[in-house]
Amino acid sequence: MKAYELHPGFGFDNLKLVDRTDPQPGVGQVLVRMKAWSLNYRDLLVVAGAYNPRMKLPMVPLSDGAGEVAAVGTGVNRFKPGDRVACTFMQKWVAGQLTDDIARSALGGAIGGVLSEQMVFAEDGLVRVPEPSSFEEASTLPCAALTAWNALVDSGGVKAGETVLVQGTGGVSIFALQFAKMHGAKVIATSSSDVKLKRVRDLGAAETINYKTTPEWGKAAAALTGGVDHIIEVGGAGTMGESLRAVRPGGHIALIGVLTGGATTFNPVPILMRAIRVHGIFVGSRAMFEAMNRAIAFHAMKPVIDRVFDFGQVADALKHMQSGAHFGKIVVRR
Repeated sequence: MKAYELHPGFGFDNLKLVDRTDPQPGVGQVLVRMKAWSLNYRDLLVVAGAYNPRMKLPMVPLSDGAGEVAAVGTGVNRFKPGDRVACTFMQKWVAGQLTDDIARSALGGAIGGVLSEQMVFAEDGLVRVPEPSSFEEASTLPCAALTAWNALVDSGGVKAGETVLVQGTGGVSIFALQFAKMHGAKVIATSSSDVKLKRVRDLGAAETINYKTTPEWGKAAAALTGGVDHIIEVGGAGTMGESLRAVRPGGHIALIGVLTGGATTFNPVPILMRAIRVHGIFVGSRAMFEAMNRAIAFHAMKPVIDRVFDFGQVADALKHMQSGAHFGKIVVRR
């Protein structure tokens, strides 16, 4: 079978398609014939060597994928050949709270990833694909969709009539917009592109702010809403100051990404003085994933896919992500 490996170093030039021995499922394991994969910003960092410069190579990248069960090992009772499945981001997080041991089971980072024609997973590390999602659509769900779901539903407890601010138009933010609308919330979206802002309005955003022309977008969001209930914070330190200006007293900031870098440049005093709840979100559990999939199926929600690349074009797909031109998710298919 074919698989991608990072070897002997990091960078697009060292992302190579290699031959590997076909895997076989052992006790409690499931062999999946992979059909599609999706990219996350983390994957770009891994390939560039910025995520963990000491990562042991060779390394198979990517955390998100979907496919069809080809065979099962003895003792497997959750799946059978022919089932359509997606992998969980953290293979050991079935339910309950995140632990250090669970975090060490994250695909494509702590352990090897899924960018391979065939993969063996523990049966606990898979979920059924929500119908009638395609494999391409299902591949977008393990990280970005579940992160947004956890941020708004499990962590945020979003309610109808509340306000949600999403930053940018990447995968997590677009899923957050869709889930917020699903729950009857009003969405405010930010972007530096008026073209992308029109697209988020078409998806249901009630208000939009161009943060290039309105640098104090937090103040603008607060003026529009009287204070935002939930903020999907994907920028990190560089945007946290404006998020603190936008959120209402007692409001919720789901801290998800560090797209603006890791330097501490914001004043944390408002968190204390205005009783703001800041919650770090590191994807979610299988139980959350299954609940999310039930909601996706019930509402017939369709993930927003920006572009689909062929299996031989992974480097091109990563470069497209690096450009920042995408809207929603970038997918690779076999």
